[in-house]
Amino acid sequence: MAVRYYTDDCTYRLPQKRLTAAWLDRVAREEGYELGDVTYIFCSAARLLDMNRQFLGHDYYTDVITFDYTEANRISGDIFISLDTIQSNAESFGTAYGEELYRILIHGVLHLCGINDKGPGEREIMTQKENEALALLPEGLKTT
Repeated sequence: MAVRYYTDDCTYRLPQKRLTAAWLDRVAREEGYELGDVTYIFCSAARLLDMNRQFLGHDYYTDVITFDYTEANRISGDIFISLDTIQSNAESFGTAYGEELYRILIHGVLHLCGINDKGPGEREIMTQKENEALALLPEGLKTT
């Protein structure tokens, strides 16, 4: 298992990286998967918009794009996260920035576990899974 964190066109340092990786691993295992190589790339809203257009043909802002390289039950992938959109979502939803950040971190892993959010009823399942994962968030991550 290797969870890596990088930035692209922004500056950010995720606190408690090892504790975060352990939480991601726990959630993946609860879903019946083994955590393989997962890379998070934090970037701006503009960068993620460009990627959304280029790779998915969508012309709108998003908070996360997941590239899935999963094989069998070992999840792997690249997860791009817009920190700008996390901030605006936190403000819109009246949640703490840290809570929204961890919701999106796990959202990408849940996609790698095969949970979708575009079809009928899928968004509700994804939100439920996110909430269950956030309930497992270690105390050391809840204050970040």
